[in-house]
Amino acid sequence: AAVDKDGQAVGDELRRIGYLGGARPGAMRPHAFVELHIEQGPILDEEKVQIGVVESVQGISWTEYTVTGVSNHAGTTPMRLRRDAGYLAASVNLFARKLAWEMGGNQVATVGALALRPNLINVVPNRAVFTVDLRNTDEEKLKQAEAAVAAHIAEVAREERVEVEAKVLARFEP
Repeated sequence: AAVDKDGQAVGDELRRIGYLGGARPGAMRPHAFVELHIEQGPILDEEKVQIGVVESVQGISWTEYTVTGVSNHAGTTPMRLRRDAGYLAASVNLFARKLAWEMGGNQVATVGALALRPNLINVVPNRAVFTVDLRNTDEEKLKQAEAAVAAHIAEVAREERVEVEAKVLARFEP
């Protein structure tokens, strides 16, 4: 029998604590499931409610964007000549938050990861890698949010003359 790091076998330990039953795995077929867990958000706490029932599950859209621009000296490069990868990332962060507020309802948006290169105080970033997390309980609204973010990125990329690659990390319908 397999043993743990202390040399104890699972069967022996189940017997010791009185949990080794006689039924074979799969012998009992449940007719319903109840999932109990602590809420993952602050809503029940804020509303002073001790228990709640899940009414919907959010759809999730996670995308990683890689922006390629051109590094230049921050002090000597005029704004009109910049191809700033960090600017696009910052604009998406603001746009996504504003979009979620404007759409209202259950729409949320987060830029949760952001890395700039070369990450120096006096250099225009030539690379930005960031993630956008969009969620909604309504599939059509989630698609609208995805399209709005993509359109914003395309517009700013064109204006700033930077290249953008997108990689879908996860996509689940509500």
